[in-house]
Amino acid sequence: MTKKITGEQIRAVALNTIAFTVCFAVWTMFSVIGVPLKQQLGLNDAEFGLLVAMPILTGSLMRLPLGMLTDKVGGRIVFFALMAFTIVPIWLVSELDHYWSLLLCGFVVGVAGSSFSVGIAATARWFSKKNQGFAMGIFGAGNAGAAVTKFVAPSLVVGFGWTMVPKVYAVAMLVMVVAYWVLMPREPHHHKVGKHVTFADQVKALKDPRVWKYCQYYSLVFGGYVGVSLWMTKYYVSEYGLGLQYAALMAAIFVLPSGVIRAAGGWLADRFGAHTVTWWVMWTTLICLFYMAYPPTTISIKTIAGDPLVFTVGGNMWMFTIALFVMGIAWGFGKASVFKYISDEYPDNIGVVSGIVGLIGGMGGFLLPIMFGVLVDIFHFNSVIWMLVFGVTGVSLIWMWWTERKPMAAGLRTAEVME
Repeated sequence: MTKKITGEQIRAVALNTIAFTVCFAVWTMFSVIGVPLKQQLGLNDAEFGLLVAMPILTGSLMRLPLGMLTDKVGGRIVFFALMAFTIVPIWLVSELDHYWSLLLCGFVVGVAGSSFSVGIAATARWFSKKNQGFAMGIFGAGNAGAAVTKFVAPSLVVGFGWTMVPKVYAVAMLVMVVAYWVLMPREPHHHKVGKHVTFADQVKALKDPRVWKYCQYYSLVFGGYVGVSLWMTKYYVSEYGLGLQYAALMAAIFVLPSGVIRAAGGWLADRFGAHTVTWWVMWTTLICLFYMAYPPTTISIKTIAGDPLVFTVGGNMWMFTIALFVMGIAWGFGKASVFKYISDEYPDNIGVVSGIVGLIGGMGGFLLPIMFGVLVDIFHFNSVIWMLVFGVTGVSLIWMWWTERKPMAAGLRTAEVME
């Protein structure tokens, strides 16, 4: 007999999702305020990439220890303490105007990004295995906090200056902290791992090669999502000459659907399996990137009459945005399907494994903007960044084929022979 979803379960997933949305908005706020700061401080593309990526570094590094702590003491207390810790550093960003001090403060603010491994473990343990993919997908829709930043932050920058953004976010975080502590239900004891489970027991997951494979997948579908989210406002400004608000709105076409569609990805993974969904996510990504990576090119052909015949390939903003939108949807599904692998295969230490996978995925989000900036500084054309992401996608597909598709095909052939 199927158990009905309780009110406590609904409240838990709703509050965790809202809290994660606020944390994610804070985590990505430099993607918008970094644009005026780039002009104000005279930064090159590599320095800009480091500035917007610095919070991602901390949020990634802290995911594993906080995921482990969540397994031990529960998500309610860890999530509350994490959010409370970030309030003062968020406000402090508005008082700084030197590059290195902003980097340091961004590093501290980035703790907000580690909320993922806390919330994903806390959410999953409220539900049965049958519904975990969908529940984690709903929680993961908090990625849409990046879209909140794309909508809210540019208006604050234009209307009041960039310093207003961290002030508003600090107040929003304070409200969230109070609401979370008052409304979040207490977790039953069985939602935590036993005291006999040691640190050494928890980190044994690092020896499992499957964990590293899922890290590779997640470094693309989540790390890529974060890295591209941080870069896209600047990309539209630089590549197409848009103003800040319009550029952020165009970037939101990628950011928002990719965040909110994650729940649907969890439902698909529950129904068709993590492998099937992830496999098609990778292929969709590769096809979109094949178009997006093609730089604007002018081809001149000399005709028999002596007049050149000129063709222009690439460079259409709307075609690019459509491909970006489709890739974002695919990544939204992929973020959920990768964690379906984890809930299926590691039900007793979701916090640890999700912390490891989230850490590596987040590191992808940290490294990509820096690598984007370096590549653009070296090659001086913007679409070079998509060539890098295309290569990462190719590695993921090869790894998936070798470790999953090939063994599955061999198993089918063996079964046919036995019949």
